[in-house]
Parts: sequence; structure tokens; C-alpha cells
Amino acid sequence: MLSRVAPWLASHKDGTAPAGTSVRTLGGSDTSALRRLALQDPVANVFILSHLRAAGTAAPTSGGAAVIGIFNDGILVGACWTGANLVPVQLDPAFAGLVAAAANVSGRRYASAFGPAEPVLALHAELAGLGHTAHEVRAEQPLMTLSGPPSVEPNRELALGRLADFDRILPACAAMFEEEVGYSPFLGGREFYSRRVEGLIRQGHSLVHLNPAGEVVFKAELGAVTPDVTQIQGVWLNPLYRGQGLSSGYMAAVVEQARKIAPVTSLYVNGFNSRARAAYQRVGFREVGTFATVLF
Repeated sequence: MLSRVAPWLASHKDGTAPAGTSVRTLGGSDTSALRRLALQDPVANVFILSHLRAAGTAAPTSGGAAVIGIFNDGILVGACWTGANLVPVQLDPAFAGLVAAAANVSGRRYASAFGPAEPVLALHAELAGLGHTAHEVRAEQPLMTLSGPPSVEPNRELALGRLADFDRILPACAAMFEEEVGYSPFLGGREFYSRRVEGLIRQGHSLVHLNPAGEVVFKAELGAVTPDVTQIQGVWLNPLYRGQGLSSGYMAAVVEQARKIAPVTSLYVNGFNSRARAAYQRVGFREVGTFATVLF
């Protein structure tokens, strides 16, 4: 539990914090304030809004994840999710030092930090000074949205993932993860990642096309979901099928499914992945901001 305030304030730049500023872990009574803060940008903050929708509270989870809040004269002005990952919520980069110090005090090891580029990169700079070494920084990841139907014909072979196909879907998800971040999601054990994939299937947020042989051709997930916005994650096309112009049709089918849940479909993509960006633009996605991801 992150309960001590004074040591974090003392770590901020010149040893002080702006007058009236305080830092603490949010509890259940802060849920409405955190939701209001996140709704200032429901696309960028879909991760925390999705969590609040599922958990119903800003209080720390049973697994030890928590939200650090920055208060100015008692008003919540910024926050950061601290779990396996760090995810800033409307966080002014000037407060990154306070959040980094609080996150460091917890003693957790973080797999990544992701979200709007300015606060994420500011957090990285502060955490680096506290001994958290990043092995990769992806500083430019266009945040893209689509608020209407896709611009290309959806691939009708895409369907909701089924629990009966879990043993086929899980290896595809693991392959995507390893291709994206460079290591297996099973390094710390299979159980946590397997539960995550199973949960997405049960929620109807796993989208997949299996060929007649039972091999996954394409898969994606709606990784964060609110009544207003969905965020597509985990997009993966089997290497055997790449270069055939299939991505746009599959992504259009993902959007078609996502629009049954929320009017706005979003995603973020590595800036260097020009082929993926072009495919998303063909489907109708347009850039609305810039994310960054730091892999620790």
C-alpha cells in the first residue's frame, strides 16, 4: 500500500512540490473523481475507464495494483495506474517526478509504461534516475480512431473466439506478444496470461479466424472496452498469410464487431510500422494523438 506522502514530495526535482499539492493512493471514495478526470479524454483514458467499469472502484485491487493520485488543494488533477504496467491519466508531465517516486517506493517491477507520449516519456526519465532501466522506448505511436463504419469490406470469416478453440487461440496470442515485445508472456508462468486470454474469450472480446485445419489465420482483441470507446489490441496475422493484402478486410471486420459495443473504435500503433498504419488508414482510422510505450 502506498500511504506515505512526505518522502515522495521531497523527491520532486528541487526537493519541494507546488504549494497545495499532495500525493496518495486512491481509494473507493475517489472513484467518481477518477472517472471524471479520465472522461476529460475518453479515448486516451479508455484503459482506466474500462478498469473502473469492471471493478467499480478506484481502490487497490486484490493483486496489489493501485492508482496514485495527484491532488491540488484537494482536487484530483492527475493520476497513474500502477500495476504490472504504469498508465498515466491526465497527468501533467511536471508531476512525473512525484508519481515515479511513489511508484518506486512500492518496490514493484513494471513491465512497461504506456499512454499519452508526454507523461509517459517524462515518467521514463524520472524512473531512469531511480534505477529502472528500459530496454526499449517507443516514443511515437500514433493514436487512431474510427467513429463510423469501416471504409473497406469486412472479412466475413472473422468471428468471436470460442472457448472450444482456446488451445489454438492461446499460442497465437503468445506469438503476437513475443513478436511485439521480444520475450514470451509465459516467462513468469502460464497461468496469468492464460487467464487473461480466456477472460477475453468469455467476454466476447476475442476475434479470430481459424482456417479449416484449425490454425489461426488472424486474431485481435478488444482489450479495453467502455460504452463510448473500444481499444483494439493484439492484432496478429499468421506469417504464412502476410503480404496478401488481407489485413484491411480483417481490421474492418474487427471494427464492425467493436461498433456493436461502442461508437468509437481506437488503437495505437508503432510509428515505424508503416504497413500497419497504411492498412488502418485504408479502413478509415485517423490519427488523433500520440502514445508512447516504454518497455522495462
